[in-house]
Amino acid sequence: MAASDAPTDHATVADLLRILRVRRNLVLVLTLLVVGTAAGVTALLPKWYLGSTQVRVEKPEGEMKLFQSQGAAYYDPYFLQDQFKIMQSPKILHPVIERLELNHRIGAMLDSPEPLPLDITTAYLARKMLDLESPRNSSLININVYAQDPRLAADIANEIARVYAEDRVAFATSEQREGLAKLRQELDQQERVVSGQRDRVEQLRDELDLAGVDLNASYSDMEIETLRQMQNSLIALRVDAIGRKTRWERFRDIPLADRLNLVNSQLIADQNIQDLLQAYLLADQNVTRLQARLGSAHPDLISAVENKAKIREQLDGQLRGFENALQIAYEEANSRVEELERQLSEAKVNQILSARDRLRPFEEAAQKLSDETRLLTTLKLTLRQREIDFQVPMRSIELLGEARPARQASKPSWAINLGLALTVGLLLGVGVAISIEYFDTSLRNVAEVESALGVPVVGVIPLVEDQEAFDPDDLVATEPFRVMHTNLNLIIPAEQPTALVVVSAGPGEGKSTTVHRLAHAVAQSGHRAVLVDGDLRRPTQHQLGGWLRGPGLSEYLHGDCELDDILQRNVAPDLDVIGSGDLTGFSFSLRHAARLRTLVAELKSRYQRVWFDSPPIIGVSDASILASCMDGALLLIQHRRNPRAMTQRAAQTLMSAKTEVVGAILNQIPPDSGEDYGYYAHNYAYYRSTERRPNSRSSRRRKSTPHARETEADHIDFDEPGK
Repeated sequence: MAASDAPTDHATVADLLRILRVRRNLVLVLTLLVVGTAAGVTALLPKWYLGSTQVRVEKPEGEMKLFQSQGAAYYDPYFLQDQFKIMQSPKILHPVIERLELNHRIGAMLDSPEPLPLDITTAYLARKMLDLESPRNSSLININVYAQDPRLAADIANEIARVYAEDRVAFATSEQREGLAKLRQELDQQERVVSGQRDRVEQLRDELDLAGVDLNASYSDMEIETLRQMQNSLIALRVDAIGRKTRWERFRDIPLADRLNLVNSQLIADQNIQDLLQAYLLADQNVTRLQARLGSAHPDLISAVENKAKIREQLDGQLRGFENALQIAYEEANSRVEELERQLSEAKVNQILSARDRLRPFEEAAQKLSDETRLLTTLKLTLRQREIDFQVPMRSIELLGEARPARQASKPSWAINLGLALTVGLLLGVGVAISIEYFDTSLRNVAEVESALGVPVVGVIPLVEDQEAFDPDDLVATEPFRVMHTNLNLIIPAEQPTALVVVSAGPGEGKSTTVHRLAHAVAQSGHRAVLVDGDLRRPTQHQLGGWLRGPGLSEYLHGDCELDDILQRNVAPDLDVIGSGDLTGFSFSLRHAARLRTLVAELKSRYQRVWFDSPPIIGVSDASILASCMDGALLLIQHRRNPRAMTQRAAQTLMSAKTEVVGAILNQIPPDSGEDYGYYAHNYAYYRSTERRPNSRSSRRRKSTPHARETEADHIDFDEPGK
């Protein structure tokens, strides 16, 4: 619709439903087209089979101790996101590719003449074939693998689960293995120290000739007791220093990027670092979410990346500070050991200078042997306990099933594809229907016709599908034309003889059929009427009525016949007709106008209504000449056929011929169109409940008509596009 002629009222739901009802065939065709295309594409797409297995992963809560009660596992979405990334990393996928020779198998699947490089195989496996998901509020991870070979899909899923489980177990026990190795190293060193000290004691025994002296005898001497206490303290400080050194060296050797995995309440009990880690995980999640829907140059994404980098810098600084703190703690403990050793040495010197100088070297050596032996025993017990702890199963991962080769393909999904196609098809059909309605420039209802043309609508003819041959005695079929005749009588008095022509803007709008049936309706009402076929180029009335074509109007205008020679009388009660004539190649011209006016005047003297059929008024000059000789014209407009401008141009042409446009006729109106003339078609059906009267009058008419004959034209469908 043109912008200047667009209606000002807003569209309603009723308007949308009306559009869908009118355009339902278009919506159905487009929907079927989209669904059919989707079905064809789905049938041609390669089939992908799903291999799926499931694992349960729990977040470790630090090092597990023997007989330690284990708390219930809790859901951590950030932990599961990290596990998704680990499963898709080369650390897991490279062993899978090597064990299953996927570079050869995937290359063959992709019709590659050579095995794919490792990086390309990894990228294809992670992006195209692997799909990880986790049920909400659950520690379960579904490992889904899609492949064109069902056996390959199941093998890859199972192998990923196995490699990931091995990696989880190795990661969970790595700290214990490192601790055990360090303890064994310290134990070996302590055994050498004890062995050396035992040799020293035996050497002093021989040098001091202390055979038979009880090495376990206790002395009440206060100085000896003090030395023993200092020696015990030194042992405790050495053990503490060894532990602090081990912790610092292990933490120092861990790369900075891997230290984030150590941040928990057991390994790094620093609340600031834990808070920064949570902030960093939230920032990383925010960056991931923004990257999925924003460009790399978007300010929000840039700000999120900068915020993540800033938090990571702070976190790395805190971890470096934690390393420095470990080092300082070790150095402090070592300093305490050195200081105590110095004090102990001084005490020993003082002890040696005492009266018992001769025995003190031996006692000190014996005491040191005892201390080193106790330290060795402590290390052995600790190592044994750690070995027992290491044998306790680490329940941080559990394989819950094994993938089996699928029997049916998972991709493409017929249900999903056809469902989406149906939705898209319906949306496309509705959109096209609404677009066609919006851009439709035809005159679509009575109000638009009367507003655009400035003439009243005298008749609305409904569209009736599967209509039988026209029966003038059928109340339903003839009611629109009786209404039209009544409306014309309100405009033109019935006692005033009038010559009217029915014209249309273009061909095929039903003009000839309408004037034919209107003439019958006028004659049935008791008014004498005559019907003249003025369409000399494509005459139709003789086919519709089953009468003779000629001699007719063309012979009269040519001067070969007079009115009585061409008049076919009583083709129906009170109805006479004049055919178009048998002259070929004859058409109206201005020199025929005077004789045409004479014919019209003579017909008006004999009949109350003179009806003329005419060719289309646009593109054919005959209609303008014919209309100029009439008292008025009826402009027939087929529903949604011609643009508004074309209909307005037809009305302007009639006005240019100085012919009054008495009214307009709307033709072939769908009963369910929903326009403001819809009630016409529904009210016409009122007569369908009335039993038809016997067709005696029609029978008498056919018997009394000398030229009437049963032809195929009697069965022409009124609603068929055409004349």
